[in-house]
Amino acid sequence: MSVPVPAPAPASWLNLPPGLALDDATPDWLSKGDNAWQLIAATLVGLQSIPGLLILYGGGVKKKWAVNSAFMVFYAFACVLFCWVIWGYRMSFGEELVPFWGKANVALDQKFLLEQAFLGKFPSATMVFFQSVFAAITLILIAGALLGRMNFYAWMMFVPLWLTFSYTFVAFSIWCPQGFLAKNGIIDYSGGYVIHLSAGVAGFTAAYWVGPRLTKDRERFPPNNIILMLAGAGLLWMGWTGFNGGDPYAASADASLAVLNTHVCTATSLLTWLALDILFFGKASVIGAVQGMITGLVCITPAAGVVQGWAAIIMGICSGSIPWFTMMVVHKKSELLQKVDDTMAVLHTHAIAGSLGGILTGLFAEPKLCSLFYATYGKYVGLFYGFQIPQVHNGFRQIGIQLLGIIFVILINVIVTSIICLLIQLVVPLRMSDEDMEIGDEAVHGEEAYAIWGSGDKHENSWYTNSANPETELPVRKRKKAGQVEMT
Repeated sequence: MSVPVPAPAPASWLNLPPGLALDDATPDWLSKGDNAWQLIAATLVGLQSIPGLLILYGGGVKKKWAVNSAFMVFYAFACVLFCWVIWGYRMSFGEELVPFWGKANVALDQKFLLEQAFLGKFPSATMVFFQSVFAAITLILIAGALLGRMNFYAWMMFVPLWLTFSYTFVAFSIWCPQGFLAKNGIIDYSGGYVIHLSAGVAGFTAAYWVGPRLTKDRERFPPNNIILMLAGAGLLWMGWTGFNGGDPYAASADASLAVLNTHVCTATSLLTWLALDILFFGKASVIGAVQGMITGLVCITPAAGVVQGWAAIIMGICSGSIPWFTMMVVHKKSELLQKVDDTMAVLHTHAIAGSLGGILTGLFAEPKLCSLFYATYGKYVGLFYGFQIPQVHNGFRQIGIQLLGIIFVILINVIVTSIICLLIQLVVPLRMSDEDMEIGDEAVHGEEAYAIWGSGDKHENSWYTNSANPETELPVRKRKKAGQVEMT
């Protein structure tokens, strides 16, 4: 006896978007190649944070801060992704509320997620994920300025607030087709403004409000594991293939150019920084090479697919020398800059390098390459090409809009970041107590990164234990407070 097979539910019941049938996962507008590349690019960017920056931060700080620094990254990545799908994506790329901000709305409805994205031949679900990892890495870069002293509970509050009231402002204004800077023709190919300038300025501002590390930590803060730091830096560098290669929203020739320019500029910047270290300090510094790598990646980001290869090399020379000068010379002579404890120097490696990249983009943007990216010829003209074409007016206009973008991003981030820090301070302290900063990870999380001592004995530091007598495994600091061990 045959069993009757129920008829499939009508498409209307499932609220599918127009043009997508129940048995059709590849509508006419979808490019399988572009969609596959976009998902790979998004994953590469995600790997820059988890585990890239997690390892870089965890290895680049004192041993006592390895867990806290890595956990700030881990938490931020998860928190941003959650907030992004609930309200952040639509505020950044949705319906206009005001000229620099979109309306808050969820990005989880299947009809919306299966529709074609606002740009590209792939579904909105792909775009939501792709943009989420960019938002996440921005918050994680801000964390670099705050390592070694920010109250973790304050950080837990800071992440969703800053994402909502700063990142979405800038992302909508510059990247959303409806944003006022986007309409005026700003060039920010992949986030020199939206991500790096924002993170550098916000990180430096937050560092001012949080306050400095302990004096002895500021004076001496050696990496606990330079090899791990290099591993994290390597993931960051290679992940940039997706960072810049994914922003044409297609597996196109322009994507290939962006990837090659990215790596050429980065290598040039690293070598330039290294040469300056050797020339002036007599040492080939590994940490300096990492800084040069980062400034190269940041500088090329706003220009990656709209400049020629020779321009990428010039940008690499500039990004390996100008941030080096501001960090090694200007910063050390400036009392104002030294008052702010920027742990990972994000002001120089991201704000300065991002601004530099934006200005150089205004000089070197090639009109034909811009037309490949923006599908518009003549609106985006680097100043040097403006003299050549000639379109001098458009060239000066491009420089003007690039400078306007820098001013806008700086003002938004200084103001909004300050307000957020002041509001959080009403609820919890922004800075850890001096006692907790003396101890580090064990005081903050009850855990340590390197807990093996002597002949395989486990240091008594974890909240979690396999011991039959948990009382003996309480963290030493807690037992001291309880009077169970003699204070030393």
